[in-house]
Amino acid sequence: MSPANPMSLRPLTRAEVREVDRRAIDEYGMSGLVLMENAGRGCVDLLRSLGCSGPAAIVCGKGNNAGDGFVIARHLDLLQVAVNVVLLSPPGDLRGEAAANYAILARGGLTIVDLSESFSADRFSNELTGADWIIDAILGTGATGQPRPPFDAAIRLMNAATANRLAVDLPSGLDCDTGQPADPTIRADHTCTFVAPKIGFAAPTAARCLGRVHVVDIGVPRRLLEDYQA
Repeated sequence: MSPANPMSLRPLTRAEVREVDRRAIDEYGMSGLVLMENAGRGCVDLLRSLGCSGPAAIVCGKGNNAGDGFVIARHLDLLQVAVNVVLLSPPGDLRGEAAANYAILARGGLTIVDLSESFSADRFSNELTGADWIIDAILGTGATGQPRPPFDAAIRLMNAATANRLAVDLPSGLDCDTGQPADPTIRADHTCTFVAPKIGFAAPTAARCLGRVHVVDIGVPRRLLEDYQA
C-alpha cells in the first residue's frame, strides 16, 4: 500500500468509516462537500501520478461514491482530459453532496450518458470503447450483498474491457468488512481508498480485486484521526 497520509492508521470497519465522516461533520464542523471534494481531487492526483492522460470513462451509481466520481470528472476536465460520465442510477435518486456535484457537472456541460432507465450492454460497452482508464464509482463502503441490475452487468463489462481500472474507495461488489467479493466484483488495477485501508482488504479473497491500494487523505482533522491510529 502507498499511503499519502503521514499518519499510520489501522484498517477501518464500515461502521468506523461512517463514524469518521459523521464526527468530521458534526464535531469539527467540516462540510460534507469539502470531504467529497478532497476525495475526488485525491483520486485525480493519483491518476495523474499514474500517467492518466485520458480518455477516461467514469461509471457512477448513486450515493457518495457516485458523488466522488462526479468530482473526479470535473477535475479531469479541468486538466483537459477527455471524460465521459456514465450514470447507472436516475439523477433524481441522488441526494445531498452527490446531487450537488451532479448539478455542477451538468451545468458545466460535461458529457453525461444516462443509462439508468434503459441499460443496454451494447451501448454501455460503446461508452467504454477507447477509454484508457475506467473509473469505478458505482458502490461504496456501505454496499453489501450482490450488485443488483444494472450494476452487475456493468461490472462484468468493465472487467472485460482492456482499459486500466481504478476503484474509488473500494472495488464495487467487494464487502468492506469481510473482504468477500460478490459475483461480480470489479477487478481493479488500482484502488484509491480514503482515510485508511478497510478491514476487509487484508482478506486473501480481496487481493485479486484490489490491485494496488493507495490510501488518500481527505482532510479529516489530525486530532480525530488519532483515535484510529495503528
